[in-house]
Amino acid sequence: MITLITGGAGFIGSHLVDRCIDRGERVIVFDNLVTGNLRNLERALKSGRAAFVYCDVASSIEQLRAVLAQATSKPLSRIYHLASPSSPEAFMAAPWETLAVNALGTLSLIELALDYGAPFLFASSADVYGDPLEHPQPESYFGNVDPTGPRACYDEGKRFGEAAVSVAVRARGLDGRIARIFDCYGPRMDFTDGRLIPSLFLAARDGQPFPIHGSGTQTRSMTYVDDIVTGLLALGDCAVPEPSPINLGSEEEYTVSEIVAAFTRTLKQELVIDARPARAGDPQRRKPSTQRARALGWSAAVSLDEGLRRSYEWFHHDAKQFA
Repeated sequence: MITLITGGAGFIGSHLVDRCIDRGERVIVFDNLVTGNLRNLERALKSGRAAFVYCDVASSIEQLRAVLAQATSKPLSRIYHLASPSSPEAFMAAPWETLAVNALGTLSLIELALDYGAPFLFASSADVYGDPLEHPQPESYFGNVDPTGPRACYDEGKRFGEAAVSVAVRARGLDGRIARIFDCYGPRMDFTDGRLIPSLFLAARDGQPFPIHGSGTQTRSMTYVDDIVTGLLALGDCAVPEPSPINLGSEEEYTVSEIVAAFTRTLKQELVIDARPARAGDPQRRKPSTQRARALGWSAAVSLDEGLRRSYEWFHHDAKQFA
């Protein structure tokens, strides 16, 4: 079995690569390393079951076919499309590239999946719900998204990707699946990407105040990376995929202030809070309805305290990150 994972040198992607290898699959990783890091693939590459290809998937189908032909002569069995900047700092710094990888990249990869009759999974995001007016968010909710706002490159890019997969399923026979991933954290996150958990570790490491944007009462459903990868595999493996998107996220909802408090319990280290204005377009509440995921036998299993403990062990012992 040959599995193609785009964005496989990134945070979630690299964990998915490891799990696919552990299942006996051979993996080809396409990544242009804009937000990925080859260090994340050290274990996979040493196994001899993974190959890395420097590639921008926001390319034409002809270009992707040529790149893939150089990487393998065997047919693809499955495609997981995870390539995209995902933190606000990353996608706001590269808005055009973010649109391109979720639009042109998704269209080209769908063509590649159709070439081989391979199942195709698109990693979407809870950001398709925008600042939701319905809570918790079921997959049937259409969202509250600003199509021209500062986050539109990501929010609308993911919405376009979902539309492309849905049209290809209905009109072209694609075996397509859509995973809407909620806030994810864990080992291999980049300290500098600006998201909540790595920013907490960075503040603790440097002895700096931790910035909270807004009141701190905005909520998140923090999901440990192992749970997200298990959900992606469950969705990829299901014999008859759901025709609609699947939420992957913890149903444990915490305010940002509560997450900070859990973090200080884990590290046994108090943080000074630096109150800042709310970010434009920042969702105020976020919690998934996971009925569809539960029908696949999936639910988040790692608690926030346990996930933070595991994350701390990695951040603390990874000398290049935490020292």
